[in-house]
Amino acid sequence: MTINPNILLIAIDSIRADHMSCYGYHRLTTPHIDRLAQSSVLFENTYSAHVPTTPAYASMLTGRDCFGTQVVALRHQGPLRSEVPTMAEILREHSYNSCCIGFSDNPSARGFDSYLNYEGWGTWEQGRSPKAQNLNRVAIPEIERLCAADRPWFVMLRHMDPHAPYLPPEPYERMFYHGDETDPGKRSMEPVMSFKPFRDFFETWMPPGISDKDYVIAQYDGAIAYLDACLQSIFTALASLDALEDTIIVLNGDHGETLYDHELWFDHHGMYDNVLHVPLILRYPRKLPQGARVSGFNQHKDLLPTVLELADLPLSPLTEDAAFDGQSLLPMIRGDLASLQSEFYITECTWMRKHGWRTPSWKLMIALEPDFHFKPEIELYNLAEDPDEDVNLAEQRPDVVDALRARMYAWIAKREAETGLNNPMYTQVDWHGIEGVGPFKTSQQAYDSLYIGDVSKAIELQAGASEEDEQ
Repeated sequence: MTINPNILLIAIDSIRADHMSCYGYHRLTTPHIDRLAQSSVLFENTYSAHVPTTPAYASMLTGRDCFGTQVVALRHQGPLRSEVPTMAEILREHSYNSCCIGFSDNPSARGFDSYLNYEGWGTWEQGRSPKAQNLNRVAIPEIERLCAADRPWFVMLRHMDPHAPYLPPEPYERMFYHGDETDPGKRSMEPVMSFKPFRDFFETWMPPGISDKDYVIAQYDGAIAYLDACLQSIFTALASLDALEDTIIVLNGDHGETLYDHELWFDHHGMYDNVLHVPLILRYPRKLPQGARVSGFNQHKDLLPTVLELADLPLSPLTEDAAFDGQSLLPMIRGDLASLQSEFYITECTWMRKHGWRTPSWKLMIALEPDFHFKPEIELYNLAEDPDEDVNLAEQRPDVVDALRARMYAWIAKREAETGLNNPMYTQVDWHGIEGVGPFKTSQQAYDSLYIGDVSKAIELQAGASEEDEQ
């Protein structure tokens, strides 16, 4: 037994909480995670306030919001602020060995002792893509090596199931679908394959002639089920190494996924709750209750303070002056606190640049420039009456728009004053990666300019910072 607990961060890219059976999904997608949750604490209302991957992980790994990290864009330029320590850097101060698997090219991945990668993409021509098992082949030997040392360890597993391309291997590709996905009588994929910015990317991994959206959704769910099965191999390895009870296990998603919702088509942009709502499960039976469910609100920025308190790690030279923007979740787990911030600032800077304000009852979204889906500048949803966010009430309820906008701008002013830094959403001139263009003037310009292309282009975009940026 180590003096300090090991820490295993299972970071899952593009996983919707509402497509996991432990969160109430009607399909049994996560039986092994469900069993993990029986000996863990499951948080029902964890939100990714800053979408997509790059800012989400920045908050998760630093305990800061977007004002603290200054990271909001997928294509963030440059390194993470040097004044902001990462989880790996903080744990190094406590003599932890560390390894990051599948996340070597992101600004918030700074500070790990070693970085290992695996094949986490795929195409239709290459066949079914065993992403999670590819990760296991790298991760399990590394965990064995770290367990043989005499120091606690921190391992981050960055899973690329169920991130697109959705190509789970047999039998998962037919686990939730039976029929002919190319039936010409089915036409639900016509608008998807007519969307020029994404069409060529979809054609590299969807079946030729695809006509049924339900098949694609079933592939997403199959990828979650496949990931779930592969995670069990990790848990079995920890138990066999006699390390399971000495390890804090964190399962967290960076953001969700838009499937056929809101006409955004099988990606993770937008600020609807299918992208913002993510799973969070904490397992450490030595200190945490088993089978507990916590309903209070929390965000990525709350994870790092929680892990440090749970591991009982004293202040270090890096953390004694670090003012985390998040708070530990342990008071919520103990029942001493019902919730952390129940209303909060949300941002999205992937294929569109928007920000907004979410409360338990309302969601306001404001476009900072026209988007390529031709959405209105302002969207307002009554989350209590319309949880799927289908009815935009911005024109009918200008009073609510004004009230929420005032709260949002007051929060922005407060955070700018506290940090002495500008809101990074206002400084993303070439966030879209097209140098010199600046903010789009019209939705048509955005539609004609933005383009994923093939899988190789998607990998380049998803990677975030380049090697040059990290130097």
